[in-house]
Amino acid sequence: MAAAAAAERRAFAHRINRTVAAEVRKQVSREYSSSPQLPKKQGGIPQLVPLTEVVEPLDFEECVTGHLSDVEPGPLHDLVEFPADDLEVIHQPRDCRTLEPGVPEDGKQDARVRAAVQVYTEDWVIIQRKYQRLSTMSCANTAERHRDRQKELPRQDFERDEVAAAAEECGSQGDPEDQKRCSASLDNTPRGSWASSIFDLKNCAADSLLPSLLVRTAIEETDGRNEEQRKENRQREILALFPAPDEDEVVERCSIPEVPKEHFGQRMLVKCLSLKFEIEIEPIFGSLALYDVKEKKKISENFYFDLNSEHMKSLLRAHGAHPAISTLARSAVFSLTHPSPDIFLVIKLEKVLQQGDIGECCEPYMVLKETDGAKNKEKLEKLRGAAEQFCTRLGQYRMPFAWTAIHLLNIISSAGMLERETAESEGERRGTWNERKRKVHERMSVGEETCSFSNFRPATLTVTNFFKQEADRLSDEDLYKFLADMRRPSSVLRRLRPITALLKIDISPVPENPPYCLSPELLHVQPYPDLRVRPTKEILEFPLREVYVPHTTYRNLLYIYPQSLNFSSRQGSVRNIAVKLQFMAGEDPGQALPVIFGKSSCSEFVKEAYTAVVYHNKSPEFYEEFKLKIPANLTDNHHLLFIFYHVSCQQKQNTPLETPVGYTWIPLLQHGRLRTGQFCLPVSVDKPPASYSVLTPDVQLPGMKWVDSHKGVFNVELVAVSSVHTQDPFLDRFFTLTHVLEEYSFPFRLKDVVLTESNMESELKSSVGNLRVASLEPLVAFSHQVLNKLIQLTVQPPVLGGQIGKPALLFLPQVRFWRTLSLPPTPKLYFLGPPV
Repeated sequence: MAAAAAAERRAFAHRINRTVAAEVRKQVSREYSSSPQLPKKQGGIPQLVPLTEVVEPLDFEECVTGHLSDVEPGPLHDLVEFPADDLEVIHQPRDCRTLEPGVPEDGKQDARVRAAVQVYTEDWVIIQRKYQRLSTMSCANTAERHRDRQKELPRQDFERDEVAAAAEECGSQGDPEDQKRCSASLDNTPRGSWASSIFDLKNCAADSLLPSLLVRTAIEETDGRNEEQRKENRQREILALFPAPDEDEVVERCSIPEVPKEHFGQRMLVKCLSLKFEIEIEPIFGSLALYDVKEKKKISENFYFDLNSEHMKSLLRAHGAHPAISTLARSAVFSLTHPSPDIFLVIKLEKVLQQGDIGECCEPYMVLKETDGAKNKEKLEKLRGAAEQFCTRLGQYRMPFAWTAIHLLNIISSAGMLERETAESEGERRGTWNERKRKVHERMSVGEETCSFSNFRPATLTVTNFFKQEADRLSDEDLYKFLADMRRPSSVLRRLRPITALLKIDISPVPENPPYCLSPELLHVQPYPDLRVRPTKEILEFPLREVYVPHTTYRNLLYIYPQSLNFSSRQGSVRNIAVKLQFMAGEDPGQALPVIFGKSSCSEFVKEAYTAVVYHNKSPEFYEEFKLKIPANLTDNHHLLFIFYHVSCQQKQNTPLETPVGYTWIPLLQHGRLRTGQFCLPVSVDKPPASYSVLTPDVQLPGMKWVDSHKGVFNVELVAVSSVHTQDPFLDRFFTLTHVLEEYSFPFRLKDVVLTESNMESELKSSVGNLRVASLEPLVAFSHQVLNKLIQLTVQPPVLGGQIGKPALLFLPQVRFWRTLSLPPTPKLYFLGPPV
């Protein structure tokens, strides 16, 4: 009977459905029209939550802040409240990387410059959370930290472990009786073992007595003693042995932000060592710049160098004062934020203007040699005499001479190959140069990074060939075509007759904290032990793409690029054209400001600068770059004045050296904004009349004659690199309104709107709301100033018409602005300027 029942049970067991729990839940949810529901009370209203739906994890902060009124008082009440002393404010002095502060001297400054100086000079105000270090964001439980904690843990010895060790020792001896007596398991302990032996029990060590076990003590005293004992030998982290989660399961990811600092890309040091030609008859001046041929963009400012001998420099002493030491630099630091294999280092050479076109002036350098002194002695002496006369008379003018380019990828890849070859055995065949170059391109094809400008081996280059400048191909567009052609095997440039020279350049990575450096504003960068040492210039980068980094230093530079001029319809002797540039504070000729940076072997700042002259060309193209320092008190009268001169290369009686043949100008401020971009300007034949500086040359002024019927004949581009002027219409409007509000300068005209106390609040609200449509790069670059203004408007609402404005009107746009920046929650916030 029992056997039959057992057989029946076994058959039933075989018929059991082995369905997993997940399938059972799905089956139940399908059979019932409504899922099982759990009652939940939210906001006093009972609700039902389906049990089959996935429930999001609880947001602790949101739950606590939403149920503060429901929390009952008690001993655990402090656990659901945020610490009152969590936030702390720290003032940290600002580090300055230059010996000088780099801000304008005390004097008359406009509102934007004053605000920028205050922001970029005040100490950092750091708002951080004191207890943030206890969160998983600051103390993440990683696998590495888990291993480190295990190493610090003390060894734990338990009685069972001792028994197991003793059993293993007894088992190794092989005596069966001892094995029985050393059994570690009570279930396997046979009779007669040590556990039941009175003799063994008597020989065991007695436990220590518990003093005052039966003494009556207060509960508070006992709890206090227990609390003190729990603190002894306590682990610093409660869950020290809890395994680290996977990288994909990390709850919080947020790094502590660094102190904001100036942005630099990968840095490269270029030293110009020497420049020699087959003949030495006149001074030659050079410049360096980086170009990206693929993007067709110049990615650095110019670096000017002078490698002439003292004898050649003496030919030009009549045309300049004693040169500043900053203009004697022969090495430069270039920065690259976006390295690419399409970057070229372009070298351009100029010489003193002389009679004759570029081809005639280059011919002696192609056919004559100093080594043939006896044969060409008479010719060389004649050339030196003519060059000395031109330097004396035309020393302040330049003309294009020659150019060449260095493909930086060849330098980086060659240095990389040399590093790899050092690891190869000496007996292994290294291969030819073409084979090694092919290997480099193969590595590039498989994605190996070969465009790193921070860790390559230093290289000294010797450039032996230069290309003659073509008078009708001086623009940047022509240069990009030449650079693209240089990378082809059958380059057209290789079939041209070169100018033989010997230029030695050293290219290397920049060491950490190099000494004797000058910033782009010619400030001494620390360390700079001796001010008399020849400096190294830091060259400003023009990044290929946007760089989202806030401004932290004062910078207010303007770059001017004359491009072309069309005087084909201009009557008279207009052929050797030079364009003189002046930064004018007014209309009087004596109001030219010395804010133009000098090039090489000249004064640090000059009042005027000239473009190179193309001989006998009425429609010349230009390639110059003029760098200016924007004044701190920019007004509507400040403007750029361009004067076009015809330069007489032949010395004739009663013929002036230069004759003005045209005038044009650019007012720098328009509706309070700095004017930048491309300009196609008409040129006036007559000198501008009074009060011309507040108008543009597009205005038809009475009694003036214009070239080509007032059409645009002069193309020029203005580029500003400024931490003062945003160059964004929405940001400019916001800052203008806040400055008007701070100075309370009503009424104020802003374009077609007259700002008064009645409409100021609506205009300000609109400008704050429009911040979300501003360009992202300037918005991030000026984020410190924007946030300071927004916080000040919220904490100290404006007073208009005797009434305090409503800060709530600004709240919604502020939220949108923060979302636009996508600022993550951080344990530290850095603010520029004093706390408001």
